[in-house]
Amino acid sequence: MKKQKSDEGSFEANMKRLENIVETLESSNIPLDESIALYEEGIKVSKYCIDKLRSSEIKLKQLKKDIDGKLELFDVDTEE
Repeated sequence: MKKQKSDEGSFEANMKRLENIVETLESSNIPLDESIALYEEGIKVSKYCIDKLRSSEIKLKQLKKDIDGKLELFDVDTEE
């Protein structure tokens, strides 16, 4: 079975993989080595999902109201 790398696929696919990993670790009687490998994969997938959420949050913060209350788009690089 091909393992999904954490840098491939959509956010939703990675979240589903993370859910599967957690379910397997919680409900299966699997060997220690396999448990550790799944745990390590889960950490990588989790990091990918967190990074993706942070990136999305930055994009959402690009919309800002001006003085008149109208939304304007600005570059994140220019905001400090």
